[in-house]
Amino acid sequence: MFRKTICTVILAMTLALSGCGNLINTMGTGNNNGSGGGLGDVIGSVLGGVVNANTMGGLLDMVIGHIKLDQSALIGNWAYSEPGCAFTSENLLAKAGGSVAATQVKQKLTTVYNSLGIASNNTQFIFDQNGRFQAKIKGIPLSGTYTFDSNNSKLNLKTTLFTIPAFVTRTTNGLSLTMESKKLLNVLQTITALTGNSTLTTIGELSKNFDGVRMGFDVVRY
Repeated sequence: MFRKTICTVILAMTLALSGCGNLINTMGTGNNNGSGGGLGDVIGSVLGGVVNANTMGGLLDMVIGHIKLDQSALIGNWAYSEPGCAFTSENLLAKAGGSVAATQVKQKLTTVYNSLGIASNNTQFIFDQNGRFQAKIKGIPLSGTYTFDSNNSKLNLKTTLFTIPAFVTRTTNGLSLTMESKKLLNVLQTITALTGNSTLTTIGELSKNFDGVRMGFDVVRY
């Protein structure tokens, strides 16, 4: 009888906690200064894979390197669909709060991209099987060669003037091409010809608030 009662209690607690996964993730973001120790951190560390599997689901696709891709996954024509967001590790994804962090990053980047006029008809990427690419970002043309390291999901776009290091992750509808905040800021400053657009400061602020986040463009085939 005693063992049956204990099993019943454990089952009830598991069901209750799995239903509160989003709340746990949200509580885990209460302290972003790296000190940790909040209730969400404690519960998350105890439940581990249970919380990740039941409440994060497809969010793990946002972890760079979680899904191994080869160069063939890049080949084709791609158009911007929405801001991209990826994380450098599962631990940082969980620490940032998973879906909460991703939603906040995408919402803030949407404001930035809209102010710059970035849209699906002027921001596109074409990769061929011979290692060459063509791209437009806000209508500004780029072209050159690319290399893709499938082990690290790292993409290097090389033009005659500069190299853009990026990362590739899979999304439900296509791919996400992301980069470190400083690199993204440099790209956007270049295409806006240093117009001093005040919304660009948002990118730097996001990188401070969310450790291990990479930002860029979600793209779909066209």
